[in-house]
Amino acid sequence: MRPSPPSESHPVLRTHRALRPGFGTEAAVYGTILVSGLIAVSSAHGETSAVVLLTVGVTVLVFWAAHVYAGAVARLGDETGPRLAVGTAVALSVRHSLGMLSSAGVPALILLAGTTRLIPDDLANEIALWSGTVILAFLGYVAFLRRGSGMIRRIGGALVTASFGVVFVILKAFVH
Repeated sequence: MRPSPPSESHPVLRTHRALRPGFGTEAAVYGTILVSGLIAVSSAHGETSAVVLLTVGVTVLVFWAAHVYAGAVARLGDETGPRLAVGTAVALSVRHSLGMLSSAGVPALILLAGTTRLIPDDLANEIALWSGTVILAFLGYVAFLRRGSGMIRRIGGALVTASFGVVFVILKAFVH
């Protein structure tokens, strides 16, 4: 017998809910993986946190715009649902894609701390890269918690999801 999902008052779910609407969506997972890859590649060549932040910011904005555009086009061409106005299709796509932008928030703040010299550049780049792994672990844990999975499966889900971030940490070590 499968355990029932926890109450919405569970502390992890309260935290997750406070971070929504974009955090914890498919777009947020994809965005976190994208940002981790960008940080790994940019910082592997000894770039400053300012350059890494600019690279991440511009690239995430371009990918987000492409994601919004693709979503709007798909919604406009969907013959199975109601016929949507262009503005409605764009608005729905923006809402669906918000996680891609929100996923860059924590790493961007860390990189900004390096840019403003609150922390050293190299450390900012490393912490920003590892923050993606932590975010992915949290998202994996929440997904399995919402399913009502036991602790072992929640931790397993967190580890598997976090492994995407770990791949970029390893990639950076090899490239560096």
